Amino acid sequence: MRFKSLSFQRRLQTSFNSKDKTYRYFSSNPAFALQQPRKASYNEDENGEMEWEKLGFGPVSTDFMYSMKCCEDGNFVQGNLTHYGNIEFSPFAAVLNYGQGIIEGLKVNRKEDGRLLLFRPDQHALRMKMGAQRMCMPSPSIHQFTHAVKQTALANIRWVPPPGKGSLYIRPLLIGSGPVLGVGPAPEFMFLTYASPVGNYFKQDKTPLSLYVEEEEVRAFSGGVGGVKSVSNYGPVLKTLVRAKSLGFSDVLYLDSVNKKYLEEVSAANIFTLKGNVISTPPTSGTILPGITRKSIIEIARGLGFQVEERSISVHELTEADEVFCTGTAVGVAAVGSVTYRGTRFEFKVGENTVCQALGSTLVGIQTGLIEDKKEWIINIH
Repeated sequence: MRFKSLSFQRRLQTSFNSKDKTYRYFSSNPAFALQQPRKASYNEDENGEMEWEKLGFGPVSTDFMYSMKCCEDGNFVQGNLTHYGNIEFSPFAAVLNYGQGIIEGLKVNRKEDGRLLLFRPDQHALRMKMGAQRMCMPSPSIHQFTHAVKQTALANIRWVPPPGKGSLYIRPLLIGSGPVLGVGPAPEFMFLTYASPVGNYFKQDKTPLSLYVEEEEVRAFSGGVGGVKSVSNYGPVLKTLVRAKSLGFSDVLYLDSVNKKYLEEVSAANIFTLKGNVISTPPTSGTILPGITRKSIIEIARGLGFQVEERSISVHELTEADEVFCTGTAVGVAAVGSVTYRGTRFEFKVGENTVCQALGSTLVGIQTGLIEDKKEWIINIH
C-alpha cells in the first residue's frame, strides 16, 4: 500500500534487539504495526521480487523514508520514519519557485555476514551544511543527518542488494518547503532521506567512458553555486548531456567559463588525469563540487605513493595524459577510454593493470569491508 502524502502517513519507529539481531518497526496505531521483524543477516529470499543482476541506476520505490521539519528558529525537530510515498506542500514552496534546495547521495553496502556499511556520512553532512549556508538554509546537524541515513537504511534493509550486486543509494534532500511569492528564503524547511537499490551508473556497465568536451555551454561560473549540490545545478546540464548521448558519448566534460580551456568536471562527477606517477585534478575553488569520492581517491592515491596535484588542467594537457578517470558517489571510479575535442578523438589506457583500476578496487574494497578500513571512513550500521 502506498500513501500519497505525508499528511496521511503513519509515523514509525525502530528498535534493535541485540540478542537475535532483528529490527522491529512499530507505530502508535496498532492497526499499522509491522509485526514481523526483519533479520539483519542476508537471505537470498528476503526480496524475491528483485532481479539484482538487472539492477541499473534508476528510481525503485522502497518501503520507508525519513523526514523532519525546521521552522524560522533554525532548529530541526525530531524526525520520523514514514511509509514511502508522495510528499505534499504548497505550490508557492520556495524549492518549486526559486530552486532553494540541496541534495546529497550516499551508498550503503552489504557484507557477506549481513552487516551494512555506510561510507563517510559525516563528510556528506558537512557538505550539505556548506551548501545550505550558500543557499540561505538551515541544515541538520551531523548527528541528525547520520541518524536519518541510518534509519532509512535499516527500514529498507530488504532492498540492500546482495554483496557484489549493487548498493542501496540513499538520497538526502533539503528543501525550502514553505510558501513564498517574492524572492526570499522559505519560512519552513524539510529534510528527507529516501532510498533506491542501484547498480552501475552508466548503462554500458564497465565499458570505458567516452566524453565530449563542451566549449559553448558552461556548467558553472565564478561566484555561482557550482561548488555546492544545489538542485539548480543539474537542470542546466541536461541539454548538452542529451545532445552528447544522442551522438554516442557517455557524458560531457565541461570547461571553465572564462578561458574555455581548463577542465572543470563531468555532468555529475569529478575528473582526474594521470601522467607518469602524477595524478592531477582541478581544484575545488568554487565552480567545482568537492566530491567525497574525489577526496577519498586523493587520500588513497597518496597512500599508494602517487604524487597528487590539485591544479588547473588545460584541454591540451588532458590529450597527453596516460589515463583519465571520473569519480563520484554514483559513478564510483570510472575509467575514461576517450575524449573528443573539436572533432578529434583522444584515447587513453584502460583495463587491467591500470592506476584507475587499482584506485577503484581499493576504494570499493574499503566500502564493502574487503579491505581494512584504517582511516575510519566506514560506519557499521548494525
